[in-house]
This record gives sequence, C-alpha cells and structure tokens, in this order.
Amino acid sequence: MTGRGSLKLSKLLILALGIVGSLLGLAVVVWPAMSARTTAAPSPQTETEDGEDCLECHSNPALLINLPSGEELSLYVDPQAYAASVHGRHGTGGYQCTRCHTDITGYPHPALTAASRREFTLQQYTACTQCHTAAADDTMAGAHQIALAGGNAQAAVCSDCHTAHAIQRLTDERTGATLAEARPLIPAMCRQCHSQVYDLYSQSVHGQALLQEGNPDVPTCIDCHGSHDAQGPSVGGFRLASVQVCATCHADAEMMARYGVNPDVYATYVTDFHGETVVLTREATPGEETEKPVCVDCHGIHNILAATHAQSTVSQANLLGTCQRCHPQAQFRFPATWLNHQVPTSRSAPLVYYVNLFYKILIPAVLGVMALFVITDAMRRFINRRRERGNA
Repeated sequence: MTGRGSLKLSKLLILALGIVGSLLGLAVVVWPAMSARTTAAPSPQTETEDGEDCLECHSNPALLINLPSGEELSLYVDPQAYAASVHGRHGTGGYQCTRCHTDITGYPHPALTAASRREFTLQQYTACTQCHTAAADDTMAGAHQIALAGGNAQAAVCSDCHTAHAIQRLTDERTGATLAEARPLIPAMCRQCHSQVYDLYSQSVHGQALLQEGNPDVPTCIDCHGSHDAQGPSVGGFRLASVQVCATCHADAEMMARYGVNPDVYATYVTDFHGETVVLTREATPGEETEKPVCVDCHGIHNILAATHAQSTVSQANLLGTCQRCHPQAQFRFPATWLNHQVPTSRSAPLVYYVNLFYKILIPAVLGVMALFVITDAMRRFINRRRERGNA
C-alpha cells in the first residue's frame, strides 16, 4: 500500500470514529429525556412518600381542566402550602397523595365524571371519612350535613372549611382543646359562607376582642354552634339551649373576674320571672320553645355589645325599647323594676332584699313549727294510747 493510500485510509478511520463518537454523545443527551417523556407516571406502589412524583405535574399553576359546566377546575397543588399543612408535616415526608386519592392507580388517571367544580368537591371530600371517622359521625347530626342531605349542594363539607391541601391543626393533639393561635382562623372559615354574620360578629364585643386583641377567652363560632355537629336556630330547642351556652363563660367567676364582668348574670336570670319559665320549659318539655326571652333576645346574637356601649340594646338609652319588643305598653319607669342581673342588697335594692330575707326566715320557721307540731302531736297520741292500754 502506497503512502498516499495509507493516508486516505487513516482519514476515513478518523472520520468514522468521529461519527460514532457524535452518535454516542447524542444518545447520552437525548435518551434520558426520551425515557422520562415516554415513561408512564408512577403507580401508587412506586410513588415517593412525599408525593414528589405527583408534584411533577400538579405543582404547575397552569394545570387546568375544562368542565362541562364551562368552569375551569384547577389541579394545582402548592408544594409549600402542602408541606406546611398538618398532613404534609406528618412523619418524615407527609402522607402519600394516594392515601386520599385512592382511585389513582397509575397514569393516565381515570377520567373525571364531575360536571362542575362543586360536584367535584362533593365527590372528593368523602376521602376525609377514611381517617376522621369520629368527626364524620358528628357531621351527620350537624346542620350542614342535614342541609346537604336535603338537597342543598352548597352546604359546607370538610374541604370548604379546612381546605384540601393546606389543612392546619386547630386543636391540641393531646387535649383536643382549640389552640389559641387557631381561634381567629375559625370565624374566617365560617365567613366564606356566612359573610353577613361575620361582619356583625367582627364589630361585636366578642369579635373585636378576638380579632383585634387576640383574646383567647371570647367565644368563636364553634363555641356557640359546635364544630362538626354545628347547630343553628332552625334546630328545635337551640334557642332555649343558648342560655346554657352563654352560662359556660358568664357563670365562670374566675374568667369574669379577669374582665370585671358580673358573674351573677346567669344565677340571677334563672331566678327571675323570665329565667324560671325558660328553665322549667327546658326541663319539662325539651325541644319546645317558649315566648319568654333568653339572653340573645335582649343582648343580640352576633352583634352583642358591652352594656356601656351607646348602641348596645341594653344600654340605659336603649333598654326601654328592648323591653317594648315584648311589652309594648311599657313606660319610662318600666326598666327600673328589673334588677339588671344584680343580686339585691340592702343598699342597691333594700325592698327586694328585705322581702327576700323575710321569706327566707318565714318559710323555714313556718315549716319548722308545723313539723314540731306534727311530731309532738304524734308523741302525745302515742303516750295516750299507752295509758289507755295500761288502765284497761
């Protein structure tokens, strides 16, 4: 072979090696991308514990589906919000997505059957019942679930209050008590549906103390209405039971002492002409109503203000008008006949105080004398019979 032929062969060999090297390099770059693109989404059996596989798609804010209703359904899950949620913080990596989404067994996912966003929510919220059985049982007796069963598709379900993927802990894991930092979140949850009620509550003596001052003692929505078994005025007996709800705080002498509030309001109410009737009705015929006023009839419901507030329904300027709701003929001096939840003393209400004192002495004295008479009469009869038998 000549030198020129050998040179040509060497050039061809170098060119061939270059082409092979280029192809190998291209394969190294392209193959992983093609493999990732053509590999199906992992099944629940291979899903990473922290849901990283699912978030490859669902962390995209633009992931949407058009529903038959014309609405757009977002399938986006905020990774940070989920990681900070009570489920995301569970264990070392949070719950797997398929723990709730049990119908997802691979990719492509099953086709959605919901025609609207609300229908989708109603299909998905039942996943909560798999773990939270006690709460689920409570909701069955609640106003929301009753409304839902009655055909109101807008009635609140789990995810309406707690959200789907950003759920926060509201109660102490050991005691079950509502966490102090969670209390302001509760009215915000209820506000999503009950916005007008929230507006009233936020301006009330309770709402201002909670939302502006962070006071942990004042009631939130669930303290009066319950949480999962929430009740409202449409439930029989709720109005009568509201007296005891108010007493939970207002009969607590230690709590009331912290704010300079009279702790005798409940005790004086149940011993006056209004309260006695309410208590007797509640005990004799539970679930029935009475026309006699309860706390909310005089003080308001969600718009309760301090008695010293100019707009309070029980302020000195407005009290007569409040009484006239039930007593339309009431005159200017009418409110003065009421003791204003105060225990009568010899100074504040001497007539009432001494009349009460008189009867506190008179009634035991009369009963005592009667008992003594009966006992002595029985003894005399017994003695006389013994004597008669002895003489016979």
